[in-house]
Amino acid sequence: SSHIADILGKTTIVSDSNIIYSRKGWYNTEIENSQLFDRSLIVTKNGQTITGDTLFYDRTTGKGEAYGNIILTDSVRSSILDGDYGFHNEKENVSFCTGRARAREFSQGDTLHLHGDTLRTYLDSDSLRVLLAYNRVRFYRHDVQGVCDSMTFAEKDSILNMYRHSVVWSGERQISGNEINVHLNDSAVDWATLPDFGFVAEHIEDVYYNQLSSKKMKAYFLDKELRQLDADGNVLILTYPMENDSTYNKLINAEGSFLVVKLKPKQQMDRMTLWPDVVGRAVPLFLAKKADLYLEGFKWYDNLRPNSPMDIFGKEDEMNSLMQEEVKSARRRKKSN
Repeated sequence: SSHIADILGKTTIVSDSNIIYSRKGWYNTEIENSQLFDRSLIVTKNGQTITGDTLFYDRTTGKGEAYGNIILTDSVRSSILDGDYGFHNEKENVSFCTGRARAREFSQGDTLHLHGDTLRTYLDSDSLRVLLAYNRVRFYRHDVQGVCDSMTFAEKDSILNMYRHSVVWSGERQISGNEINVHLNDSAVDWATLPDFGFVAEHIEDVYYNQLSSKKMKAYFLDKELRQLDADGNVLILTYPMENDSTYNKLINAEGSFLVVKLKPKQQMDRMTLWPDVVGRAVPLFLAKKADLYLEGFKWYDNLRPNSPMDIFGKEDEMNSLMQEEVKSARRRKKSN
Protein backbone atom coordinates (compact mmCIF):
# COMPACT_ATOMS: atom_id res chain seq x y z
CA SER A 1 0.00 0.00 0.00
CA SER A 2 1.16 3.52 -0.77
CA HIS A 3 0.42 4.61 2.81
CA ILE A 4 3.48 2.73 4.12
CA ALA A 5 6.66 4.77 4.14
CA ASP A 6 9.79 2.66 4.56
CA ILE A 7 12.47 4.28 6.67
CA LEU A 8 15.95 3.51 5.36
CA GLY A 9 18.67 5.83 6.60
CA LYS A 10 18.50 8.85 8.90
CA THR A 11 14.88 10.07 9.04
CA THR A 12 13.06 12.67 11.15
CA ILE A 13 9.23 12.67 11.29
CA VAL A 14 7.81 15.80 12.91
CA SER A 15 4.27 16.39 14.20
CA ASP A 16 2.72 18.78 16.70
CA SER A 17 2.88 16.17 19.48
CA ASN A 18 6.39 14.76 19.00
CA ILE A 19 9.42 14.09 16.81
CA ILE A 20 10.52 10.62 15.68
CA TYR A 21 14.17 9.96 14.85
CA SER A 22 14.85 6.67 13.08
CA ARG A 23 17.22 4.95 10.67
CA LYS A 24 15.17 1.85 9.98
CA GLY A 25 11.50 0.84 10.09
CA TRP A 26 8.21 1.81 8.50
CA TYR A 27 5.55 4.45 9.06
CA ASN A 28 1.91 4.23 7.97
CA THR A 29 1.02 7.79 6.92
CA GLU A 30 -2.74 7.09 6.91
CA ILE A 31 -3.30 5.60 10.37
CA GLU A 32 -0.11 7.15 11.76
CA ASN A 33 1.44 4.10 13.36
CA SER A 34 4.97 2.84 12.98
CA GLN A 35 7.41 0.09 13.76
CA LEU A 36 10.96 1.33 14.30
CA PHE A 37 14.25 -0.54 14.74
CA ASP A 38 17.91 0.19 15.50
CA ARG A 39 17.45 2.35 18.64
CA SER A 40 15.00 4.81 17.18
CA LEU A 41 13.99 7.71 19.42
CA ILE A 42 10.67 9.48 20.07
CA VAL A 43 10.76 12.89 21.78
CA THR A 44 7.41 14.23 23.03
CA LYS A 45 6.55 17.88 23.42
CA ASN A 46 6.34 17.35 27.22
CA GLY A 47 10.09 16.69 27.37
CA GLN A 48 9.84 12.91 27.56
CA THR A 49 11.79 10.50 25.37
CA ILE A 50 11.41 6.80 24.62
CA THR A 51 14.03 4.62 22.95
CA GLY A 52 14.70 0.89 22.57
CA ASP A 53 15.94 -1.73 20.13
CA THR A 54 12.41 -1.93 18.67
CA LEU A 55 9.61 0.61 19.02
CA PHE A 56 5.92 0.31 18.14
CA TYR A 57 4.25 3.67 18.11
CA ASP A 58 0.73 4.86 17.33
CA ARG A 59 0.55 8.61 16.97
CA THR A 60 -3.29 8.67 17.04
CA THR A 61 -3.60 7.03 20.45
CA GLY A 62 -0.27 8.40 21.73
CA LYS A 63 0.81 4.92 22.83
CA GLY A 64 4.35 3.68 22.37
CA GLU A 65 5.90 0.32 23.24
CA ALA A 66 9.62 -0.36 23.42
CA TYR A 67 11.51 -3.66 23.50
CA GLY A 68 15.17 -4.33 24.32
CA ASN A 69 17.34 -1.99 26.43
CA ILE A 70 14.57 0.56 26.68
CA ILE A 71 15.06 4.01 28.20
CA LEU A 72 12.21 6.36 29.15
CA THR A 73 13.39 9.79 30.27
CA ASP A 74 11.46 12.69 31.74
CA SER A 75 13.75 15.70 31.70
CA VAL A 76 11.14 18.00 33.28
CA ARG A 77 10.79 15.75 36.31
CA SER A 78 14.41 14.56 36.47
CA SER A 79 13.83 10.85 36.15
CA ILE A 80 14.87 7.94 33.93
CA LEU A 81 13.26 4.51 33.67
CA ASP A 82 15.06 1.68 31.91
CA GLY A 83 14.56 -2.06 31.48
CA ASP A 84 13.79 -4.78 28.93
CA TYR A 85 10.26 -3.66 28.05
CA GLY A 86 8.62 -0.26 28.32
CA PHE A 87 5.30 1.37 27.56
CA HIS A 88 4.38 5.05 27.42
CA ASN A 89 1.01 6.71 26.89
CA GLU A 90 1.74 10.34 26.14
CA LYS A 91 -1.94 11.40 26.30
CA GLU A 92 -2.40 10.07 29.82
CA ASN A 93 1.25 10.59 30.87
CA VAL A 94 1.61 7.02 32.08
CA SER A 95 4.79 4.95 31.67
CA PHE A 96 5.83 1.56 32.92
CA CYS A 97 8.73 -0.80 32.47
CA THR A 98 9.56 -4.39 33.39
CA GLY A 99 12.47 -6.82 33.10
CA ARG A 100 15.56 -5.64 35.02
CA ALA A 101 13.61 -2.44 35.50
CA ARG A 102 15.34 0.54 37.10
CA ALA A 103 14.31 4.07 37.99
CA ARG A 104 16.80 6.84 38.60
CA GLU A 105 15.33 9.81 40.35
CA PHE A 106 17.54 12.88 40.58
CA SER A 107 15.03 15.63 41.41
CA GLN A 108 16.30 15.46 45.01
CA GLY A 109 19.94 16.35 44.37
CA ASP A 110 21.44 12.94 45.10
CA THR A 111 20.39 10.23 42.67
CA LEU A 112 18.07 7.53 44.00
CA HIS A 113 18.58 4.20 42.14
CA LEU A 114 15.57 1.94 42.43
CA HIS A 115 14.64 -1.52 41.15
CA GLY A 116 11.38 -3.49 41.23
CA ASP A 117 9.85 -6.18 39.03
CA THR A 118 7.53 -3.49 37.60
CA LEU A 119 7.94 0.29 37.72
CA ARG A 120 5.13 2.70 36.80
CA THR A 121 4.95 6.47 36.70
CA TYR A 122 1.97 8.75 36.18
CA LEU A 123 1.01 12.36 36.86
CA ASP A 124 -1.38 13.18 39.70
CA SER A 125 -4.15 15.81 39.55
CA ASP A 126 -1.56 18.58 40.10
CA SER A 127 0.59 17.30 37.20
CA LEU A 128 3.20 16.09 39.68
CA ARG A 129 4.82 12.71 39.18
CA VAL A 130 4.10 9.56 41.17
CA LEU A 131 6.39 6.54 40.90
CA LEU A 132 5.10 3.08 41.83
CA ALA A 133 7.40 0.09 42.23
CA TYR A 134 6.21 -3.35 43.11
CA ASN A 135 7.54 -6.75 44.02
CA ARG A 136 11.06 -7.12 45.38
CA VAL A 137 11.86 -3.43 45.54
CA ARG A 138 15.45 -2.42 46.31
CA PHE A 139 16.90 1.08 46.31
CA TYR A 140 20.24 2.75 46.85
CA ARG A 141 21.24 6.30 47.59
CA HIS A 142 24.61 7.04 49.11
CA ASP A 143 23.09 8.07 52.46
CA VAL A 144 20.10 5.69 52.62
CA GLN A 145 19.33 2.23 51.25
CA GLY A 146 16.24 0.07 51.50
CA VAL A 147 14.21 -2.97 50.47
CA CYS A 148 10.47 -3.72 50.61
CA ASP A 149 7.73 -5.49 48.69
CA SER A 150 6.23 -2.39 47.09
CA MET A 151 6.54 1.37 47.33
CA THR A 152 5.34 4.71 46.01
CA PHE A 153 7.24 7.97 45.71
CA ALA A 154 5.19 11.12 45.18
CA GLU A 155 6.87 14.27 43.91
CA LYS A 156 4.13 16.31 45.58
CA ASP A 157 5.22 15.56 49.16
CA SER A 158 8.63 13.88 48.55
CA ILE A 159 7.62 10.88 50.63
CA LEU A 160 8.79 7.33 49.95
CA ASN A 161 5.99 5.03 51.18
CA MET A 162 7.33 1.51 51.68
CA TYR A 163 4.96 -1.40 52.21
CA ARG A 164 5.34 -4.99 53.48
CA HIS A 165 8.50 -5.94 55.29
CA SER A 166 10.32 -2.70 54.76
CA VAL A 167 13.94 -2.30 55.81
CA VAL A 168 15.92 0.95 55.62
CA TRP A 169 19.62 1.36 56.39
CA SER A 170 21.56 4.50 57.12
CA GLY A 171 25.13 4.16 58.33
CA GLU A 172 25.32 1.47 61.04
CA ARG A 173 21.59 1.71 61.73
CA GLN A 174 18.85 -0.54 60.39
CA ILE A 175 15.15 0.33 60.69
CA SER A 176 12.49 -2.25 59.85
CA GLY A 177 8.70 -2.41 59.98
CA ASN A 178 5.61 -3.38 58.02
CA GLU A 179 5.38 0.11 56.59
CA ILE A 180 7.99 2.87 56.52
CA ASN A 181 7.37 6.37 55.23
CA VAL A 182 10.53 8.36 54.53
CA HIS A 183 10.44 12.09 53.82
CA LEU A 184 13.24 13.26 51.53
CA ASN A 185 14.10 16.94 51.74
CA ASP A 186 16.40 18.02 48.91
CA SER A 187 19.17 15.50 49.24
CA ALA A 188 18.73 14.35 52.82
CA VAL A 189 16.26 12.29 54.82
CA ASP A 190 14.14 14.63 56.95
CA TRP A 191 11.94 12.29 58.98
CA ALA A 192 10.57 8.75 58.86
CA THR A 193 7.48 7.16 60.38
CA LEU A 194 6.72 3.51 61.14
CA PRO A 195 2.94 3.43 61.74
CA ASP A 196 2.63 -0.36 62.07
CA PHE A 197 5.39 -1.87 64.24
CA GLY A 198 8.96 -0.65 64.19
CA PHE A 199 12.33 -2.14 65.06
CA VAL A 200 15.59 -0.17 65.15
CA ALA A 201 18.92 -1.95 65.46
CA GLU A 202 22.37 -0.38 65.50
CA HIS A 203 25.52 -2.44 65.24
CA ILE A 204 28.02 -1.50 67.94
CA GLU A 205 30.72 -4.19 67.77
CA ASP A 206 31.03 -7.93 67.51
CA VAL A 207 27.62 -9.52 68.33
CA TYR A 208 26.29 -6.44 70.14
CA TYR A 209 23.47 -4.29 68.80
CA ASN A 210 21.48 -1.49 70.39
CA GLN A 211 17.82 -2.38 69.80
CA LEU A 212 14.41 -0.84 70.15
CA SER A 213 10.97 -2.05 69.16
CA SER A 214 7.50 -0.55 69.55
CA LYS A 215 4.06 -0.42 67.94
CA LYS A 216 4.69 2.96 66.28
CA MET A 217 7.75 5.16 65.73
CA LYS A 218 8.80 8.48 64.31
CA ALA A 219 12.43 9.44 63.64
CA TYR A 220 13.73 12.97 62.97
CA PHE A 221 16.97 13.67 61.12
CA LEU A 222 19.16 16.75 60.83
CA ASP A 223 22.15 16.97 58.46
CA LYS A 224 21.73 13.26 57.63
CA GLU A 225 21.94 12.28 61.31
CA LEU A 226 19.25 10.87 63.57
CA ARG A 227 18.48 13.52 66.21
CA GLN A 228 15.26 12.33 67.84
CA LEU A 229 13.27 9.12 68.02
CA ASP A 230 9.74 8.85 69.42
CA ALA A 231 8.33 5.39 70.17
CA ASP A 232 4.73 4.79 71.11
CA GLY A 233 3.19 1.61 72.56
CA ASN A 234 4.78 -1.55 73.94
CA VAL A 235 8.31 -0.08 73.91
CA LEU A 236 11.16 -2.56 74.43
CA ILE A 237 14.79 -1.39 74.68
CA LEU A 238 18.05 -3.26 74.79
CA THR A 239 21.07 -1.01 74.96
CA TYR A 240 24.78 -1.23 75.74
CA PRO A 241 25.97 1.91 77.52
CA MET A 242 29.55 2.83 76.71
CA GLU A 243 31.79 3.13 79.75
CA ASN A 244 34.21 6.02 80.28
CA ASP A 245 37.07 3.93 78.91
CA SER A 246 35.06 3.37 75.66
CA THR A 247 34.34 -0.30 76.44
CA TYR A 248 31.04 -2.10 76.99
CA ASN A 249 30.56 -4.25 80.05
CA LYS A 250 26.81 -4.40 80.64
CA LEU A 251 23.49 -4.37 78.85
CA ILE A 252 20.33 -2.63 79.94
CA ASN A 253 16.95 -4.10 79.11
CA ALA A 254 13.87 -1.96 79.76
CA GLU A 255 10.24 -1.66 78.78
CA GLY A 256 7.57 0.99 79.03
CA SER A 257 4.75 2.57 77.04
CA PHE A 258 6.38 5.68 75.56
CA LEU A 259 9.94 6.68 74.76
CA VAL A 260 11.71 9.79 73.50
CA VAL A 261 15.40 9.59 72.60
CA LYS A 262 17.30 12.80 71.86
CA LEU A 263 20.72 12.68 70.22
CA LYS A 264 23.47 15.25 69.83
CA PRO A 265 25.55 15.64 66.64
CA LYS A 266 27.68 12.61 65.69
CA GLN A 267 24.85 10.44 67.11
CA GLN A 268 25.94 10.94 70.73
CA MET A 269 23.16 10.13 73.18
CA ASP A 270 21.78 13.25 74.84
CA ARG A 271 18.94 11.82 76.89
CA MET A 272 16.44 8.98 76.86
CA THR A 273 13.05 9.24 78.55
CA LEU A 274 10.88 6.17 79.05
CA TRP A 275 7.51 6.31 80.84
CA PRO A 276 5.18 5.20 82.62
CA ASP A 277 5.39 1.87 84.53
CA VAL A 278 8.97 1.27 83.47
CA VAL A 279 10.56 -2.05 84.28
CA GLY A 280 14.19 -2.75 83.53
CA ARG A 281 17.32 -4.63 84.50
CA ALA A 282 21.05 -4.38 83.94
CA VAL A 283 23.04 -7.52 83.15
CA PRO A 284 26.87 -7.65 83.23
CA LEU A 285 28.06 -8.88 79.84
CA PHE A 286 30.11 -11.71 81.33
CA LEU A 287 26.86 -13.13 82.79
CA ALA A 288 24.69 -12.52 79.71
CA LYS A 289 23.36 -15.53 77.84
CA LYS A 290 22.88 -15.42 74.09
CA ALA A 291 19.12 -14.98 74.56
CA ASP A 292 19.77 -11.82 76.62
CA LEU A 293 21.50 -10.09 73.70
CA TYR A 294 18.48 -9.78 71.39
CA LEU A 295 14.94 -8.51 71.61
CA GLU A 296 12.23 -10.74 70.19
CA GLY A 297 12.02 -10.22 66.43
CA PHE A 298 15.63 -9.05 66.08
CA LYS A 299 17.17 -9.78 62.70
CA TRP A 300 20.14 -8.15 60.99
CA TYR A 301 19.41 -8.03 57.26
CA ASP A 302 22.83 -6.93 56.07
CA ASN A 303 22.88 -9.57 53.29
CA LEU A 304 19.95 -7.75 51.65
CA ARG A 305 21.43 -4.27 51.82
CA PRO A 306 22.24 -2.70 48.42
CA ASN A 307 25.85 -1.48 48.61
CA SER A 308 26.10 0.36 45.29
CA PRO A 309 23.84 1.71 42.51
CA MET A 310 24.12 -1.56 40.55
CA ASP A 311 23.56 -3.70 43.66
CA ILE A 312 19.81 -2.96 43.45
CA PHE A 313 19.53 -5.94 41.05
CA GLY A 314 19.50 -9.61 42.01
CA LYS A 315 18.95 -11.20 45.44
CA GLU A 316 15.52 -12.48 44.29
CA ASP A 317 15.67 -15.60 46.50
CA GLU A 318 16.65 -13.61 49.59
CA MET A 319 13.89 -11.08 48.87
CA ASN A 320 11.32 -13.87 48.48
CA SER A 321 12.27 -15.46 51.80
CA LEU A 322 12.09 -12.04 53.46
CA MET A 323 8.49 -11.61 52.25
CA GLN A 324 7.52 -15.12 53.42
CA GLU A 325 9.05 -14.38 56.81
CA GLU A 326 6.95 -11.20 56.96
CA VAL A 327 3.72 -13.18 56.45
CA LYS A 328 4.67 -15.48 59.36
CA SER A 329 5.60 -12.63 61.72
CA ALA A 330 2.36 -10.77 60.89
CA ARG A 331 0.40 -13.89 61.86
CA ARG A 332 2.38 -14.19 65.11
CA ARG A 333 1.67 -10.55 65.98
CA LYS A 334 -2.05 -10.99 65.25
CA LYS A 335 -2.16 -13.93 67.66
CA SER A 336 -0.30 -12.06 70.41
CA ASN A 337 -2.60 -9.02 70.06
